[in-house]
Amino acid sequence: MQAIVTGTNIVKTFGKGGEQAKALAGVDVQIAEGEFVAVMGPSGSGKSTLLFALSGMDTITSGSVSFGGVELSELGENELADTRRTKMGFVFQQPTMLKNLNLLDNIILPAAQDRRKTDGLVKEAKSLMERTGIAGLEARDTTAVSGGQLQRAGICRALLNEPRILFADEPTGALDSKSAEEIMGLLVEINRDGTAILLVTHDAKVAARADRVLFTKDGNIVSDLPLGKSDGGDTAARAEMVFARMTAVVS
Repeated sequence: MQAIVTGTNIVKTFGKGGEQAKALAGVDVQIAEGEFVAVMGPSGSGKSTLLFALSGMDTITSGSVSFGGVELSELGENELADTRRTKMGFVFQQPTMLKNLNLLDNIILPAAQDRRKTDGLVKEAKSLMERTGIAGLEARDTTAVSGGQLQRAGICRALLNEPRILFADEPTGALDSKSAEEIMGLLVEINRDGTAILLVTHDAKVAARADRVLFTKDGNIVSDLPLGKSDGGDTAARAEMVFARMTAVVS
């Protein structure tokens, strides 16, 4: 499969002078079109930094990142912002919503920056809300829905521009186990429709839904575990494999 995102010898340092610390220490990675890749590792191992680097949300110290064959470093600030908004989707542990807007308006707000007709956006947003199980909550205040419903709204917002890849940083971290399982089932469905996913997680059960799991330690990818597509019935066995590899990485 053709790569949608490629990182070559990515280095990311924080601090100045003798106080510098390497969050990424020369990472090489590829995410293929339509692939579902999870990233695991202990706290401070560089997994979220890797996601931010590959999505262009953070600049790197050296190395290169390309998206769809285009080097992100060659894009101007506006071009990079447009690429993230129109070709990438983002889901975080705590979806950022504006409290003065209802759920529907929060979903369509970023896409409205492209001056698309509001009627079309509303229709697409409502279709996504129905698909994700939150139809009927359009006028609901963001403080009057559950964490799982809010995360579903965040996914709708991320999908509204039909991104080629979804970057998800701990998307189930703040959810109860039932909501987390529902969100993961939704992400698997989205991936099977052709959207690539790069997901950061601490949870072996979550990572087990991916096609491949990368393990980070001290700013490096130290292990790459291929799992293949899940049929939904082998999650427990896959989670045991992920947990065993994670234990080996940490020790």
